[in-house]
Amino acid sequence: MSCRVFLPEHFEKFLTEENSCGLSSTWLETVSVTMDVSKSGFHRELVTTVDFGPGFPDGLEALLVHRLPSGIYIDQYQLASLKEDTGLQVLLGSEVDLEAPAHISEELIVLVYPAVDQGSLKATLPIHGRYHKPSLAGKRFELVEIELPKLILRTDTCTQLISFPPYKIVDAPCTVHNLSMCQWLEIQHLQEQDPVSLEIPLGDGSLVEPVCAGTLLVTLLCCVILSRSIWRHGVF
Repeated sequence: MSCRVFLPEHFEKFLTEENSCGLSSTWLETVSVTMDVSKSGFHRELVTTVDFGPGFPDGLEALLVHRLPSGIYIDQYQLASLKEDTGLQVLLGSEVDLEAPAHISEELIVLVYPAVDQGSLKATLPIHGRYHKPSLAGKRFELVEIELPKLILRTDTCTQLISFPPYKIVDAPCTVHNLSMCQWLEIQHLQEQDPVSLEIPLGDGSLVEPVCAGTLLVTLLCCVILSRSIWRHGVF
């Protein structure tokens, strides 16, 4: 499923290229964001693409702020490996419990620092579905929705941004190392756009009792067979 977002077309035009650090209102109108989910099952990839129009400012830096629901998690160990292999720069807002099920987990803030190429950028983030409570009503899948990330921009030579409607200035870590905070210009997307959704397989809750009973029976049977073998061969 794909969502395409275009920034608002009508807002104040009073800022110039100079006092907005190259992030002029005219140029920001050309920015578009798309997000897709690839692969299937519990292990997916969240692919976000940002396209910029003509007039690309020098020294542009971008930050994607993802808010992942409790049914999704990020593997920090996988991120460390990808950073070495692909240069993926990601900062997690909190520690991640890889084993926790969805119903006792919280949403996760993820900051992605993609490499900005002339005219566009693409960030591929590995995500994983958490286990959900088994369904007692025969439900086979749980629908998990992921909102489009916030896009915030800055230029590496700009020390003082000026906000202008509908955009606002926010503070965020300058780099993935989280050593200092910088001012960024938050690019608002249209809230009525549909989120990206994915289906997480569910277990059948009606099978819990027979599975537990069968497991206990097999365990007891194995214990009996093992005990007889030990007794017969005199192994103590």
